[in-house]
Amino acid sequence: MDQLPDFWRTEVFHPLSVHFPIALLLVAFLFKLIALGSSKEVWKQGGTILLVLGTLGIWIAIYTGNLADGIISRRICDPTVLKDHQNMAYVTAWLFSASLVLDLLKFTKIKIITNKLKLLSFFCILTLAIGSGYLMYVGHLGAKLVYQQGAGVYQPSEDCVEFN
Repeated sequence: MDQLPDFWRTEVFHPLSVHFPIALLLVAFLFKLIALGSSKEVWKQGGTILLVLGTLGIWIAIYTGNLADGIISRRICDPTVLKDHQNMAYVTAWLFSASLVLDLLKFTKIKIITNKLKLLSFFCILTLAIGSGYLMYVGHLGAKLVYQQGAGVYQPSEDCVEFN
């Protein structure tokens, strides 16, 4: 091969889209934890905004991961790591989606829901905590795919002529 492949390959979209939701969701969890002990609305509202953006982002990351799946699965040695990564990513996305729904329920005017705001907050924090644990494990599996199996990574020729 005498030239570098195009950077904007399909399998590159996933690592480009996955890092923002990771940061947003972990910081949303942190904001929600701080909001428990603070009377300032900025922590609650900021956590909700970050949770909305992070949840949208995680579904985009899953979409781009599915695009990369068909390309990457043919290049790696152990496809079970890829399958675990994918399955755990879905669990993670659904956990954060459930947390978002629980968080947004506090804005409803339904009396039965407004009477249970502390319970809603507890379950929101619980799903955020579990989701954050899954998120870290999914990231670990993604790192194994990249750094142990070279998923989505261009392997230059031995003499690196494509860089000349």
